[in-house]
Amino acid sequence: MAEATRKLANGAQHIDFSTDPSRYRHWKLAVDGNVATLTMDVDEKGGLYEGYELKLNSYDLGVDIELADALQRLRFEHPEVKVILLRSGKPRVFCAGANIRMLAGATHADKVNFCKFTNETRNGIEDSSENSGQKTIAVVTGSCAGGGYELALAADHIMLVDDGSSTVSLPELPLLAVLPGTGGLTRVTDKRKVRRDHADVFCTTEEGIKGKRAVEWRLVDEIVPNTKREEVVKARAEEFARKSDRPAGAKGVALTPLKRRFEGDAIEYETLTLAIDRAGRRATITLRGPDANPPANAEEMTAQGAEFWPLKAARELDDAILHIRTNELELAVIVFKSQGDSDKVLAYDAFLDANKTDWLAREIRNYWKRVLKRIDLTSRSLVAVIEPGSCFAGTLAEIVLACDRSYMLIGQLNGGNLPPATLTLSDANFGPYPMPNGITRLQSRFLDDKAALDNARAKIGQPLEAEAAEEAGLVTFAYDDIDWDDEIRIFLEERASFSPDGLTGMEANLRFGGPETMESKIFARLTAWQNWIFQRPNAVGEEGALRRYGTGQKATFDMRRV
Repeated sequence: MAEATRKLANGAQHIDFSTDPSRYRHWKLAVDGNVATLTMDVDEKGGLYEGYELKLNSYDLGVDIELADALQRLRFEHPEVKVILLRSGKPRVFCAGANIRMLAGATHADKVNFCKFTNETRNGIEDSSENSGQKTIAVVTGSCAGGGYELALAADHIMLVDDGSSTVSLPELPLLAVLPGTGGLTRVTDKRKVRRDHADVFCTTEEGIKGKRAVEWRLVDEIVPNTKREEVVKARAEEFARKSDRPAGAKGVALTPLKRRFEGDAIEYETLTLAIDRAGRRATITLRGPDANPPANAEEMTAQGAEFWPLKAARELDDAILHIRTNELELAVIVFKSQGDSDKVLAYDAFLDANKTDWLAREIRNYWKRVLKRIDLTSRSLVAVIEPGSCFAGTLAEIVLACDRSYMLIGQLNGGNLPPATLTLSDANFGPYPMPNGITRLQSRFLDDKAALDNARAKIGQPLEAEAAEEAGLVTFAYDDIDWDDEIRIFLEERASFSPDGLTGMEANLRFGGPETMESKIFARLTAWQNWIFQRPNAVGEEGALRRYGTGQKATFDMRRV
């Protein structure tokens, strides 16, 4: 069993998303000047669970945890890297995609969470290209199938070796009766602009497409004779490096191991606490604001490295969300609380904004954007509870805006002496952190209501108490201490009693109003179509294609269209 599994204090096994290159079993990372090479060389015996081997560079969640870690380290630890080469360490195969035996034996929740995480990782590749100047070239040799081609699709440029046998394919429908789970169909049409009829042929052809036709149909960007491969790879890397604005000579920041303590049903981080109430079917994440003021300049920020509060907080929140998603499947609600000094949170926002041309400040904001999207895409009911002593301001206020509901206390609670709760907006709420639909959470909140959005913008920097925040439309309800406990209790009990399936569908629909992007389409289609198909007997039944693949028995389909 792979190192990505560990035991909780209560003895339960769970997936751990924290790793580092010294523990990789499936990827090799090499940096040469401004070019990094990520070589996929999957250990067949390194699956997360028993019962399958990761042959032909097929992958499971453990393989993708390493990939996500490597990509994150390239962004933070190697500012000099302008181009990433994705390559295979296996002969005659680039990547066979998600491991079929793993998928056939996985629970429904595991399949969907696996697809969601791999989607987020590949979206991160594209985000790095667009916002961090780190371009990616997929050098495809051999068979590049299913999820392997979806990995290549995330790159800026796909180079296919023209050797008569190297192919790209999306064979999920004809072979397994499922769909590509990592945005393959959407990227073929929306990103690569493949003609609809060509895409239809491609997605129903088991053996895939190779050579000249792959270029003509826009499935790859170029084909290269094997004899000239390295020469062309070098030329393309130099070409893409010239387009990058990554800094030369900057010092990277080491992503040191997270400091976590597993204590019963809680995980204690340095900037937050995650507490699990299994009887109540909820998790409470209490974020702690910074103790110190921001550094004087960007050089001091870099010197602080992974201890710089915004970076540390983003890493720890990301880990906590992934833990809940993957390991706490019966929880209905995530409750977000905060403690600290709002002025200090706003000071860090102002510092990052003042240094937004610095590569590290840019990366930290990009990371917060991805973490907040991870919250948006988490299939739990999300609620913010804003009490005296909270520090939901600026970047942390985005968490309130990401929630399905928010409750804010008017005045004091039970005679406490803390100042009344406030919610404060900053410039960070009006641009740096778009949702998957491409607009900010405030724009999503106030769709087609420019007056409300302008009113919110006019309140930047004002600590709004509960009634003012409710009037401005920034929280759902404001209650005094007479109603507070009962209203929160009733909401949590009600949410825990509803159908999880119905809630997931409702929340996924309501969170993403407004425009669609390629990213929002990918996740919407995963939630709706793949979620459904993963439960249909034609795919996962005892006689379904996913279970019978490789057995020599043909799948038996219910031929009625639904």
